[in-house]
Amino acid sequence: MTDRPLLTAEPATAYDASSIVVFTGLQAVRRTPSMYIGSTAADGLHHLLYEVLDNAVDEAEAGHCTAVTVSLQADGSCSVHDDGRGIPVDPHPESGRPASEVVLTTLHAGGKFTGTTYTHSAGLHGVGLSCVNALSARLRLDVWRGGAHHWQEFSRGEPDADLASAAPDGGCDGRRGTAVTFLPDPEIFGTAGFSARTITTRLEEVAFLHPGLAVHFSDEVSGERVDLRFDGGIRAFLHHHNRDAVAVHPEPVIVTGGDGRLGFELAFQWTEGYAEEIRGFVNGVRTEQGGAHVDALRTALANAVNRYAGDRGLLDARVERITTVDILEGLTSIVSLRMADPKFDGQTKKRLQSPEVGRLVREAVEREFGRLLAADDELGRRIVTRALDATRARTAARTASRTSRFQQRELAIDYGVYQRQFGTRSRDWHDSCTWLTDDGLLARHAALCDVPKDARMLDVCCGSGVVGGAFRGRVGESIGLDLTPEMVELASTRLDRVDQGTVYDLPYPDASFDLVVTREVLHLLPRPERPLSEIFRVLRPGGQFIVGQIVPYADEDAYWMYRVFKKKQPLLHQMFSEREFRELLLGAGFGGLVMEEYLLWESIDRWIDTHETSPSHRREIQRLFHQAPKEVREIHPFEVLPDGSIRDQWRWCVYSLKKPGDLG
Repeated sequence: MTDRPLLTAEPATAYDASSIVVFTGLQAVRRTPSMYIGSTAADGLHHLLYEVLDNAVDEAEAGHCTAVTVSLQADGSCSVHDDGRGIPVDPHPESGRPASEVVLTTLHAGGKFTGTTYTHSAGLHGVGLSCVNALSARLRLDVWRGGAHHWQEFSRGEPDADLASAAPDGGCDGRRGTAVTFLPDPEIFGTAGFSARTITTRLEEVAFLHPGLAVHFSDEVSGERVDLRFDGGIRAFLHHHNRDAVAVHPEPVIVTGGDGRLGFELAFQWTEGYAEEIRGFVNGVRTEQGGAHVDALRTALANAVNRYAGDRGLLDARVERITTVDILEGLTSIVSLRMADPKFDGQTKKRLQSPEVGRLVREAVEREFGRLLAADDELGRRIVTRALDATRARTAARTASRTSRFQQRELAIDYGVYQRQFGTRSRDWHDSCTWLTDDGLLARHAALCDVPKDARMLDVCCGSGVVGGAFRGRVGESIGLDLTPEMVELASTRLDRVDQGTVYDLPYPDASFDLVVTREVLHLLPRPERPLSEIFRVLRPGGQFIVGQIVPYADEDAYWMYRVFKKKQPLLHQMFSEREFRELLLGAGFGGLVMEEYLLWESIDRWIDTHETSPSHRREIQRLFHQAPKEVREIHPFEVLPDGSIRDQWRWCVYSLKKPGDLG
């Protein structure tokens, strides 16, 4: 048996009662500030301001305050002033010291524990003002109450002198309220300073969540002044938040509820944006990490949308379900909760823990939103279509030939839609992008040609015939096929003959061609395996199929590319990965696959400047590039030039396949 190795010990020291250190008063706050304010970086610094601001807002919530002013001074200090009742200054019955001094120098002291002075307050633990005082190099408190002016100054949490007062002699002119001016201690926060932008964002939230409250901000350094007052509540808040977004439905959905002890208001709206954004608030405090109220909203929306889609036959509820992620894509929401004694994850109140809130919110949202969807089919179908659009994007990044049941039932194959799209597009066909006539890309297709010189070729979905035209001199006869008379006319200038028809039912007998070519079509078609089976049918045994397709660089950019392409081309059905496209081709029965890659820089501004892309969708495409996630930028080359124009490097894969020669 091997002896257990001994740890190298430090020189022995005594460990007895004298080793136990007790920090009294505000010493603990100064020693471990992050336990109380989250960090000593910029977010912790601003948390000091929010603690003071929340006290002022609590006065407004209780009906005693009409205006709050926040000011940044040139020396780096900050002041918050309200016109509420003023912090009590009379002697505290236990200590005999002024109540205002007790609040500023004693942890867990405050007027929000009884539930009578403040019913729904942001302050819960009685440590806010005392923490601000402890972590400030200096702090001055001014109170106007009972016709008198009282003030006291502190240094690093300790009073410089007793509370001073000016006798009620009429000099206050009826003024009332509280002002706290503090300079964060550089020993704690280093060089971190206040951000006017961060503060005004928070003040904007306060003004929207407390209709009628006047909120003012001033910055002595920059001279900036902001005055805020809103009366529309969370509906107006959401409208403001979505002012630059493209909405899926014009008006936000509003749901309210409560049980007497707590109440809530929710406003939500889907946009064509890329991400979900839910802003949760409890008693006016922003819960940055969500919690029970936000989680309940997500669950309720997923349940309601799936139930509606199933009831309307838009998907088979027994086997299909739109994921919560897909339902929440593009959702923006404001969730405002008012309640007594909320349970948070800590003093910074970033996440709500109260489990009873989740049940109440979930049940109310499912019930009320479900009723609204049942009464408004247009709203329901817009939201379901938006969610299924996201579902198709994720599915397309995994499985090549799957198309949602909703798409099959609602869209089927509406040839009229394709005729209108491409018939009009033909007017500016060659002006819409670089790739249509790029010599290098066309040469890559033609170089793969492996048929006799007298071969008969079909350019299916030929467009303007440029792909088939690239094979001139390599085949004996070139025939084109397209859906629209406009495209037939264009392609006739490049091919020997052009017929009008559909790729789903090629108007040719079996084994009619030695070569079939096409490019950038299959992703536009529902159930692409069907046109592939038609192409396979009209090829002679041993015949060749050459097809080009834009594909993502990796799984990381597949979903993002789908969003971009879908905004450009509403007929888009899937964004194939290279592996999935390869599997689709081989699954159709072809063999002998050879693939060559071709990278081509494309002007996105030129690409989207067509009739089929609405101005709002053009802006959405530009936004997708500007806001591309980090994982996309790392693997997908594109650039935004100084003039704002966008260039994207497209990954083309050109495939050559053969129909097995022993068939016939």
